[in-house]
Amino acid sequence: MQFLANVPALFELLAAIEGKIHVGLAAVGAGVGVGLVGAKAAEAVGRNPGAQGGILTIGIIFAALAEGLIFISIFLG
Repeated sequence: MQFLANVPALFELLAAIEGKIHVGLAAVGAGVGVGLVGAKAAEAVGRNPGAQGGILTIGIIFAALAEGLIFISIFLG
């Protein structure tokens, strides 16, 4: 019965922790996304150096989209 008395406090603690975890997970996801964009852009330029300008433009756009996830997470969190 002692445990049941602490359930509301446990839910408050879990809510506070969850509010911080999603920001961290979004940061990890954004880091992985930007890393993959950079790796694939470097690979594409290595295969076709003449297309460097287009690849750079597309890489910047998709890196910005990946970074946008962390900003959305921070503002909604």
